[in-house]
This record gives sequence, C-alpha cells and structure tokens, in this order.
Amino acid sequence: MKHMEVVGVRVEMPSNQPIVLLKESDGDRYLPIWIGNVEASAIALAQQGVAPARPLTHDLMRDVLAALDTTLTTVNITSLSDGVFYAELVFSNGAEVSARPSDSIALALRTGTPIYAHEDVIAEAGLPIPDEQEDQVEAFREFLDNISPEDFGRRTD
Repeated sequence: MKHMEVVGVRVEMPSNQPIVLLKESDGDRYLPIWIGNVEASAIALAQQGVAPARPLTHDLMRDVLAALDTTLTTVNITSLSDGVFYAELVFSNGAEVSARPSDSIALALRTGTPIYAHEDVIAEAGLPIPDEQEDQVEAFREFLDNISPEDFGRRTD
C-alpha cells in the first residue's frame, strides 16, 4: 500500500464530472477518481476548512465515531474493477467496512486519517506527471484554492 495525499477536486470538462486527485506521497504518480457532486462538495469543504452550519453526512459520521469512542485508523483504496474504485474503512476496533472512495476520502479529511492505495490500483490507473508538468499541477492547486461548493451547484446552508 502506498500513502496518498489529496491534491484536491476539479471538474472535468466538457462532461462536468468532478474528480478527486490523489498523489503518491513518495512518488510522482497521481490517481484521478471520478466522484459525484455531493462528495466533491464534501471534500472541497473539508480541504478549505469550512464548517457548515449543520453537520453534513461525513461530519455526522465523524461525530458518531467520537461518541462511540472509535477512530478511523486508515482509508484504503483497495481495487479497481470495470472502472469502479473500491475502498475500505479500517477502524480502531478492528472492524473493516467497504465504502466508496469518495466518501472515504471525505471522512478521512475530517478525521485526519491517512489514505493508502494498493499498488495494483496505482499501477493500473495512476498517471505519472513529470517535473516539467509540475507547473500545471501548481495551476491546478491554485484553482483548488479558489473553488467553492457553489461551483458544484450545491449550497452549503
């Protein structure tokens, strides 16, 4: 398993499909995962440190885990089958729960939980971005700094 960092969320044009972009912590491969609008908003809010007036689903899950005195220890992107990514949530009590990567990432960002991806998944779907393209990645990061949940057609109240 490779440790991954969340680079951010963007909208692919012309399909208007949101993508969450992960990057190997110790490498140059990026893992794009197509996600839904709601999950894109949840991830963007967490990255921006925005606390909604009322808890969203991922905030609620974080609060339930705290109330049950259980922590999320890792999020693992485990497989890719027919274009669909799969993930597992691993909890401090030893429980493992299958989940969508988008929900898993949104929860990981709220709980400070590390995200890992299986090497086979990165080998199959990862994209190496050489140093000369790093300026494009930096432009993407600047885009992420300026994106808001409203850009996904969803209000935050």
